[in-house]
Amino acid sequence: MAEEKAKAQKITTVKATKETVKPVAKVAPAEKKVVEATETKKSTLSIDMVDLDGKASGKLTLPVEIFGEAVNQQLLAQAVRVYRANKRQGNASTKTRGEVDGSTRKIYRQKGTGRARHGSLRAPIFVKGGIVFGPRPHDFGLEMPKKMRRKALLSALSAKFADGQIIVLSDITKLEPKTKQLVSVLANIKIAEEKRRMLFVTDTERDNVKRAASNLQGVTVSIATRLNAYDVLNTKQLVLTKDTVEAMKKAFIVKE
Repeated sequence: MAEEKAKAQKITTVKATKETVKPVAKVAPAEKKVVEATETKKSTLSIDMVDLDGKASGKLTLPVEIFGEAVNQQLLAQAVRVYRANKRQGNASTKTRGEVDGSTRKIYRQKGTGRARHGSLRAPIFVKGGIVFGPRPHDFGLEMPKKMRRKALLSALSAKFADGQIIVLSDITKLEPKTKQLVSVLANIKIAEEKRRMLFVTDTERDNVKRAASNLQGVTVSIATRLNAYDVLNTKQLVLTKDTVEAMKKAFIVKE
């Protein structure tokens, strides 16, 4: 009888647990769309634009694919190493004992002098002799896949945006090709002369910007399609234009 009562109690407890368990509520399609919309809103990036006088001139939406990437420190270090290695000329050269000028005769007889045996004045042990295992012309170039270079550049741009080191100008067509005016523009956008190490990125070849910055120390001008990770990381301030961002979208965003 005791066994039958225990079995009956187990059955009742199992039924009670089944009744208390509630089915998981499914998300309606409309709710899914709302969640996706909020996620896309969070993923958008915006930055304030300024004019040549340093005054605010609206906001600009930046592409997340360029300025919102996760910063890969290891890839950036590799990109910098490859860039610096490819800049090396490798022209250092020394002469071996077969290349230096000097007589080939034996300098003194083999035996009877009490000195060590020597056969040539061009031996490395003597002054003006050859160099042993000295540097020779060498190619230090390294290769990096195109996709890795692009990923490193996007990481560098994202790091600059995260650090607040990007300034966007609304328009530079009115900038005259004069150093004096560019100096005033940099003062308006609060780039101090003593801390000036900036990269001015344009959408295409802009002669007015290039000529105005040619005499300024610490100012480098480049085109959006010629950017690399090292140039971006080697600056304290990155100055872009509205047209530059559009050129970056066309150049760097891969359409699948």
